[in-house]
Amino acid sequence: MFSGCFEVLSGLLLQYVIIASSIVHSSITVSSDFTGTDNASDYANLDVKGGDYKYLIKHFRVPVDHFSFSSNETFEIRYLVNNTWQSGKNPPIFFYTGNEGKIEEFAANTGFMWEIAPSYGALIIFAEHRYYGQSLPIRNKSTSDTVYLGYLTAQQALADYVDLIEYIKSDGMLKHSPVIAFGGSYGGMLSAWFRMKYPHIVQGAIAASAPILQFTGITDCQAFNRIVTSDFGAASDTCPKVIRKSWNAINNLTSTDEGKRWLSADWKLCQNITNSTDIKQLKDWLVNVYANLAMVDYPYEANFLAPLPAYPVKKFCEPLTDASGSDKSILSSLKSALQIYTNYSGETSCIATKDASPNLGADLWYYQACTEMVMPICADGKNDMFEPQPWNLLKYTDECLKKYGAKPQPNLACKTYGCQDLRTATNIVFSNGLLDPWSSGGVLTNLSESAIAIIIPEGAHHLDLRESHSNDPYSVIAARKYHKLAISKWIEQYRETFLKEHNEAPLP
Repeated sequence: MFSGCFEVLSGLLLQYVIIASSIVHSSITVSSDFTGTDNASDYANLDVKGGDYKYLIKHFRVPVDHFSFSSNETFEIRYLVNNTWQSGKNPPIFFYTGNEGKIEEFAANTGFMWEIAPSYGALIIFAEHRYYGQSLPIRNKSTSDTVYLGYLTAQQALADYVDLIEYIKSDGMLKHSPVIAFGGSYGGMLSAWFRMKYPHIVQGAIAASAPILQFTGITDCQAFNRIVTSDFGAASDTCPKVIRKSWNAINNLTSTDEGKRWLSADWKLCQNITNSTDIKQLKDWLVNVYANLAMVDYPYEANFLAPLPAYPVKKFCEPLTDASGSDKSILSSLKSALQIYTNYSGETSCIATKDASPNLGADLWYYQACTEMVMPICADGKNDMFEPQPWNLLKYTDECLKKYGAKPQPNLACKTYGCQDLRTATNIVFSNGLLDPWSSGGVLTNLSESAIAIIIPEGAHHLDLRESHSNDPYSVIAARKYHKLAISKWIEQYRETFLKEHNEAPLP
């Protein structure tokens, strides 16, 4: 179910990224493409606490290949900008390192940046990751022909961000502005790597839920699913037991045509189960649903991958009270539980198992998962609630070769940025919620005096980057306070260093 499991593993990786980009923000206001000087009137009536995040959409030209001397091809990436609170000369620049997906979704989902910008007089920038949204190197071909995918790497994206920041700071009012990077999920990985690789560009980074250690030989491939199981077990001792038994129940019932018909009808599947491919698709979908629920186990209602109640894992587990029942009894109770994920709004007539996540323009994450972002996930069926499945790199490689003609390089990220020895990292806050299964690959201990690990016991996937909510647990509130202290310190350090180097009066 996992090995071999190009679809499942890639799906989990994709969902990990999509969490950050999956909110449908009903009150975003977007201006059309804008060139020239930003005016206060462009952001009139901005109300951050009301969730009305306004910005201008701009474009910036970057090389297709930053690391070649033989190619002069360029293309445009998009970025969002808001200077409503920009104050004085050389104000801080808050820079979001875009994940895979449309950048507007990340702007809608990172309320923390918007909430603190006024107190710092900061300029806000959200940069779109190449190959996602509308930032396509070769239009109409970037996503359709694998021969054009070779420039989709984290290294190239970071180089895009360097060029963009240098362009922004070419404005005399921003020439000596300190830059603070923000990111969640893969974006958090990029923020951390940005500070590590380009410390002269970025003064500090808030890297939320950034699994920079979820790589071969660094993190146990079973850890992710053990955390998912722990989340469900915390809601109910019986819940993971029922889920663990459900796999055999599915196998037993779908071994006959009558059982296939019963399951298709009882669960109201949009597509009837008729063969082994349909059975595998159903199981893969369930794996992804459980991972999604664990990642978005937030303390308030949210409309993410699906409309969900507060504490969705607890609600999901409520019908799963008997692990000793018959196969049909177990699967009927599981069907009731799944209503929390598939039909909380009451508007769904059938369950579609093709994809547990909406298409948010993040499809090419599958390519990255087949090249540089190979994050092993496996299950043993004893310490987790899943079917036993070892990690099989050979099979995974075969599937990547068939789909993209690309051979995974599972050690590339650690070779490029480091994994086992990160003592030289500075000015980074790594925050991880212990409800988040991706904390398995997160930095959970301090790396240096200024590369700090923040643990959020009640936190799900980068909850600390979301806008504040009355139901936020204290640990999340405290994490945000630490983020602000760190940001203030980095800005102060930058300005003190600038004074010493230039022997000038204090920066405003």
